[in-house]
Amino acid sequence: MAATGAIPTLKFGEPTSIDEKDLSRPNSFDEKPDKHEKIEAAGGVLIDTDDIGNVFDSPRLIDLGEDGKERPIQTSTDYAVRLVSLEDDPTLRIFTYRLWFLGLGLSCFGAVLGQIFYFRPQTITVSSLFLQIISFIMGKAMEVIIPGPSPIARFRTADNRFWRFFNHGPFNLKEHVAITIMSSTASASALAISILAAQDLYYNVEVNAGVGIFTLISSQLVGYGLAGVMRDFLVYPTFAIYPQIMPQVQLYDTLHRGQEAIMQKKRMRFFWFIFIGIFIWEWFPEYIAPTLTGISIFCLADRKSAWVTRVFGGANNNEGLGALALCFDWVYVGSGGGTIGAMFTPLSTMLSLYAGCAVCMIAFCACYAMNTWDTQNFPFLSQLLYYQNGTEYDQLSILNPDLTLNNTLLEEQGLPFYAASQLLFQVSRTIYIGASVTHFLVWYWPTFSEIIKNYRNRECDDPHYQKMKIYKEVSNWYYTGIFLVCSALAIGLAYAAKSGLPAWALIIALIFAAFFVPIIGTLNATVGYAPLVQNLMQMLCGALVPGKPVANMYFTLYGENPVTQALLLLQDLKTGQYTKIPPRVTFTIQVCGTVVGGILNYVIMKVVLSAQRTILLDVQGSNIWSGQQVQSYNSAAIAWGALGKPLYAPGTKYAFVPYMLLVGLLCPIPFWLLHRKWPKFGFNHVFTPILVAELGFLSVGINSSVFTTFLVALFSQFYLRKYHATWFRKYNFLLSAALDGGTEIMIFVSTFAVNGGSGKAHPFPNWGLNPAPGEVNIDYCKALND
Repeated sequence: MAATGAIPTLKFGEPTSIDEKDLSRPNSFDEKPDKHEKIEAAGGVLIDTDDIGNVFDSPRLIDLGEDGKERPIQTSTDYAVRLVSLEDDPTLRIFTYRLWFLGLGLSCFGAVLGQIFYFRPQTITVSSLFLQIISFIMGKAMEVIIPGPSPIARFRTADNRFWRFFNHGPFNLKEHVAITIMSSTASASALAISILAAQDLYYNVEVNAGVGIFTLISSQLVGYGLAGVMRDFLVYPTFAIYPQIMPQVQLYDTLHRGQEAIMQKKRMRFFWFIFIGIFIWEWFPEYIAPTLTGISIFCLADRKSAWVTRVFGGANNNEGLGALALCFDWVYVGSGGGTIGAMFTPLSTMLSLYAGCAVCMIAFCACYAMNTWDTQNFPFLSQLLYYQNGTEYDQLSILNPDLTLNNTLLEEQGLPFYAASQLLFQVSRTIYIGASVTHFLVWYWPTFSEIIKNYRNRECDDPHYQKMKIYKEVSNWYYTGIFLVCSALAIGLAYAAKSGLPAWALIIALIFAAFFVPIIGTLNATVGYAPLVQNLMQMLCGALVPGKPVANMYFTLYGENPVTQALLLLQDLKTGQYTKIPPRVTFTIQVCGTVVGGILNYVIMKVVLSAQRTILLDVQGSNIWSGQQVQSYNSAAIAWGALGKPLYAPGTKYAFVPYMLLVGLLCPIPFWLLHRKWPKFGFNHVFTPILVAELGFLSVGINSSVFTTFLVALFSQFYLRKYHATWFRKYNFLLSAALDGGTEIMIFVSTFAVNGGSGKAHPFPNWGLNPAPGEVNIDYCKALND
């Protein structure tokens, strides 16, 4: 189905010219469909599934352009048919002993490890790529080691039901996908943990175990209900490609499909060669030679200039903007298992992102040079609140004993100040919410309205959806029921947890979440970008329920978290559609992972809070434990919940910030009008929500990778895609998976081996590429004390 207003660079959703004779090469995969059938691809063209062929073998006629050379991957149909296999074997077993053993085992492992990482000084997550690789290794080991009737079992037994239960045969693709989805769902520390930990540490409110666990689970599942009703719009259609999952999908194909095909063997060797190579390399920038994280020619030329550090530095946290710096650390250049990656995010997305970064650099420097908002009194990059003289603002000095706002004390202390970089970050994150709404309406609403109009009388023509019709769907009533039940639980649990958030406010939060799922979900599905709505929810609650920081945290939980969880389920459902996992299986394992993760998140949180309470309350913490994430979340709640209304009230210095929402609503209009007048000029390449969101992109963190990531994106998504289309189709996304996967494994190993994860850190000796702290940073830029 055509996506009106789709982006010309990728032409997502536009029909492509496919003829049945183009699919004439025989299938070289081992697995074949049970029966001969034809399906209708986007564009209304019949595709014979027996003739679809191996998408990674030699080019087919469907891959060739009029000049006889392979044409670039451009349209959403190219993604669906030329990058992802249509093969399916419905006889493959999924709910096996291996699935439950490894799925539940890795879910427990991921949930415990992820929650421990939450309380570490070094912020790290358990990535899905790490779990994908480790589950494959363990699954292949189980197929060989466990006795069974399978020919591949080392200890072969009689063919009976007992042994088939434990080892029925080869570790298959569908088991692997299900294990990865379940364990990755469980491994992320739930957002509600930040609230429960903050209540315990700072408000002396110890939430009942049942209330805490059900808050964790219900706050996660309520988003699944929203996702379920959006499947017809954000999963089934061809225009919803989810470019961020392409590396994982191609890795599944490489590990499981067509193992006898020569091309698959080459791709397998290629993956493991790159995987091992990056694992070895990453020890240098991450441990032995940290200077490789950011090499700036300008800093090397001038180590005494503060402005050189601010503009060109960036290898240290909050150091500088990283202009033209070169980064050789894939932790920062790659996706790190996240949704934005240099080698799989569409070029138009990356160009919009880096256009925003360029404006960001200019704006930050201009505000600091002109001393706008007294910004020279504060650090160039900082996330804290300050008094006007530049000293850190004492947030607790304006609160009552129950940590609600005391207006008398606020008058004595005065309103706090932001560093200009942080204020511009707040402005950008307010503008992009409005821009997302208008962008969705002008570019994607025609497509949505067409789907809604034909919902009852026209079936989705996506080729993968057509292949999935043999599997039973999850009824919309299940998803609706989950949403209603979890919403009711949320209201009751918010009162039981002494949140101070009234039921009417929580309902408003859920309404806003439901409103933003299709808007943010469309961006995520088409261009691989999903901006957070946290700032808007905090600001909104500050206006609706002023002076209550805990209520602000709960409002944000039910306004932001359902959107995030809905996007994750939609993404997993699309992965299931690409890999032919029955929807009921995807739904079941998602819920299982959420329940296991919620229970273990709460248990580990209570253990850590009990054993390390003093350290977690300390600002610096220790080299092993830190409460920095809880502190940050609580500080944001105080800033918005307690100070939100007076800080942004009419007549104050920051009164203009809320009105940036209205500015955002107007941002996409000029580009849309220009595109309608001059459709060939490429104005629809500009994704205004991404561009304006990144106006504050460089306000925090290590920024030395920005320029290098831009170069890698140009090389991959422009040069390779356009001029080496065959190599791009066969290897580009697999290369991204290998680089990210090897990096994630290295980070995991180094965390426990040398970085204090096991209890004691072992720093590498100082040398030329690992300078000691002092007058220079690790990239040899001048160390700033402001």
